[in-house]
Amino acid sequence: MATIVSIGSGKGGVGKSIIAANLSMLMAKRGKRVVLADLDVGGADAHILFGMLNPPRTLTDFIDRRVARLDEVLQPISAHPFLQLLPGTGDTLATANLPYAKKRRLIRHFAQLQADVIVVDIGAGTSYHALDFFLMADHYVTVATPDPTSVLDLYRFIKLAAIRRVLSAFLSRDAVSEALSERDFSSIDEVIQAVGETDPNASEVASRTLQGFQPHLIVNRVSGKSRVNVLHLKKLLQEYVGGDLTTLGEIPDDPAVTRAVRSFLPVVECEPTAPASLALNQAADALLAAMARRVETPAEAVPEPQQAAHSPIPS
Repeated sequence: MATIVSIGSGKGGVGKSIIAANLSMLMAKRGKRVVLADLDVGGADAHILFGMLNPPRTLTDFIDRRVARLDEVLQPISAHPFLQLLPGTGDTLATANLPYAKKRRLIRHFAQLQADVIVVDIGAGTSYHALDFFLMADHYVTVATPDPTSVLDLYRFIKLAAIRRVLSAFLSRDAVSEALSERDFSSIDEVIQAVGETDPNASEVASRTLQGFQPHLIVNRVSGKSRVNVLHLKKLLQEYVGGDLTTLGEIPDDPAVTRAVRSFLPVVECEPTAPASLALNQAADALLAAMARRVETPAEAVPEPQQAAHSPIPS
């Protein structure tokens, strides 16, 4: 079964898709069979980064059942034989607002893809789609820039993802579900307190559920004058979310990345010795090391996402 790596961000424009494309290429170069899945529903663009302007098939074909299996949508990437692309969708309002049943079917079919690693490029923001696609992974990678608004949006994204992860462990229980269905929560402590009032074992279940939620961070477009206070961010997350944050790397603000995008290639392929490429290589090695540690000590399975209509998290 493939290891799924989700890549999300609190806001758009931080270079998340570029990070996803480059990490996918680097893992393929290290001998992994990689699928880059573009689940930025409504704003897919990963195919453009590889010069595939009009993919013959996209996620829409699977969602609308024009193909029966997700692997029928996969497109080869000429830059590397071990890398395949699952082009995203967003052609119509119907696919941008994916119904819950179709989203659940899509998540279920990911387990059937033949690959070593599936890198999932998640749409930015805190919609139900973004949170549920982010949480279906084995490893969570978040991307932010040093811009203060990006860091604040990242904190909100991680906080809501943690809350949704915990709630998913309880929403299948009728009594607890009823207690939670109309509530809005701003912290994990509020969730645990609410479920504890209904279920005495809730605190222990919530703690176990959070143990596997340890997102990674990649800081993109870092310059000498702009840096993220990662220690402060980690302290906030530990205090208000209860999860840890591991930094995979800092990618410098590098004009080589822009040149690579215009060449329809990942920068690690277009200019492998550029500062951004070297930093991305280090991030890929750190991610692969984390994946190896996860295999040695597997975490508890993530509960399946519940229907948005029964979730107290605002979209």
